[in-house]
Amino acid sequence: MRCVRLRLCAIGLLMLTSPLFAQTEQPAKPPAQLAPRTVPSQVQLFIPYKQYSQEENQRILKLYEPLRVSDVSDGMDTVGLQDIGIVDESIRPLWKDTENFTHRIVGIAVTARYVPTNKRLAKTSDKDVEYWYDNITGEPYMDALFPGSVLVIDAEGDNDTRSIGSTNILDWQKLGMRGVITSGGLADSDEIIFHKVPAYHKRMGRGFRPGRNEIESVNRPITLGGVLVRPGDIVMADGDGVIVVPREHAEEVAKAAMQYLDNIGLERYQKTQQGKKP
Repeated sequence: MRCVRLRLCAIGLLMLTSPLFAQTEQPAKPPAQLAPRTVPSQVQLFIPYKQYSQEENQRILKLYEPLRVSDVSDGMDTVGLQDIGIVDESIRPLWKDTENFTHRIVGIAVTARYVPTNKRLAKTSDKDVEYWYDNITGEPYMDALFPGSVLVIDAEGDNDTRSIGSTNILDWQKLGMRGVITSGGLADSDEIIFHKVPAYHKRMGRGFRPGRNEIESVNRPITLGGVLVRPGDIVMADGDGVIVVPREHAEEVAKAAMQYLDNIGLERYQKTQQGKKP
């Protein structure tokens, strides 16, 4: 009889404590702004997302390491992709290194899009600012960055807003990002130049994000200087500007571009690989 009572007590204790355990095991609440994972039938997405392995990404990037934007542009023409991927010249480098060319970017696109918000704040208290950054205009793409990636931000319409500053750009770099390219605003330029983080932008941006913009999507197709950029595409940038190579043509474009890499460009690549000035 005592054994039965002990069993009943144990069962009762388990029933009382199991909800507590269940609560501690629940995942953290997603930001309030995060859309449902299931897309309703009224929403139609026509450009699919494709995931590439890190091994495949690194293999493709090696083909582009010696090349310049001009070589890749010629390679695109050679394979029949004339006037494809050439980003408007308004997207320009924040700084240039004419000794070691460390302002160059060769990477795999991770995309993000910020849009002008229709929300306003009467006052921006510390609590309001924290809520806005956590739930409305955050940086969820940080989870998508990887070694060899380039962050491409479509922020064309958010006016004098800075989506990039010295603190977050250094955090992104620590995750393996090779550089950032945006059609929007950039601030803390002195510090970014001091730390030599490759950055290409359209304008300076002084205003912070609360009350100005909100994150719309991560790793969806975006536009940059009139060019379609999809996650996984090859993005290159140097003193001549920015070019985007569609991923499905990446290998043939790289092979075609090699014939246009002249001796001067090749010497530059070889010496920078050795840590010497070209």
